Amino acid sequence: MSQQTVLYDVPGPRQRRITLISSIVATILLLVGAYFLIYQPLDDKGQFSMELWGPLIGPSNENFSLVWERIGVGFKNTLVAAALAIVTSLVVGTLLAVLRIQLKSLARRRYTGLATPLSYLLRGLNVTLSVVTRVCVEVFRGLPVVITIFFVARGFPEFGVTFDTLWYLVIGLTIYNSVVIAEILRSGMEGLPGGQAEAASAIGLSPLQTTRMILLPQAFRIMLPALISQLVVVLKDTSLGFIISYEETLNIGKQIIGALDNPIQVYVVIAVLFIVVNYSLSKLAQYVQHRLSRGRKTAGMPAQKPPATALIAQAEGGTGGA
Repeated sequence: MSQQTVLYDVPGPRQRRITLISSIVATILLLVGAYFLIYQPLDDKGQFSMELWGPLIGPSNENFSLVWERIGVGFKNTLVAAALAIVTSLVVGTLLAVLRIQLKSLARRRYTGLATPLSYLLRGLNVTLSVVTRVCVEVFRGLPVVITIFFVARGFPEFGVTFDTLWYLVIGLTIYNSVVIAEILRSGMEGLPGGQAEAASAIGLSPLQTTRMILLPQAFRIMLPALISQLVVVLKDTSLGFIISYEETLNIGKQIIGALDNPIQVYVVIAVLFIVVNYSLSKLAQYVQHRLSRGRKTAGMPAQKPPATALIAQAEGGTGGA
């Protein structure tokens, strides 16, 4: 008996032909539309001339080496800012997620073994910290990241604290992305079956040990796709460094456009660079997730039984010894 899908019937030969023909027709229409609506207008305005593309793709062009040197500087600054912001966001976000989980578990405690004033003091402190962390998460998650970066760059000098422009960008990105990562990890830990925390408590683990040894590793593994997506956002948000004059890729691109007047060409090259890096991060996430899932399957497999020949030889050896 053939297995049938619940949602739809398997298309027959006629339906497959119709689908194939429709796909071909739609592809042809898209190509024709792209030619008349995109390629031809750009070609009429000379946007495909080597005068505009030469500084980017023509090694013989006099500006080629200088342009790519500047793009290299901007791209290096982008990667440095992204790497620092990713590391700090992961660290701060993980600590914040663990803190919120611990505060939630402590909210159920009554501190019966302590004096009444001290018990009320600890419970009030727990409530205060819970409210403060919740407000911080909601405020910084609700603010646009560009405003956070702007206030960091303008607010710190008002208090006499000055950094390099790179660190203003990193701090602004960290403030926003750490609270998002904290919520991702917190939801991952709270989504795990409650029996795991109960079993950990039964064998004598403290709430912090339970979170660190059992809940947090599983949350990282389960929420890995969402975490990688957020890290890609960090990389793209480094382009907001232009508001504080940080020389990242987009800011360097604007300088090149101001000198050569070829915005389409420069932005196409910058877009390709970002696509390549983000695609690499996505493939890395798939690889890590595949390795982790394969590791779980391997760990869950029962121990392999020895082959029959080995058992026979072992039995014969035992008989001879007897």
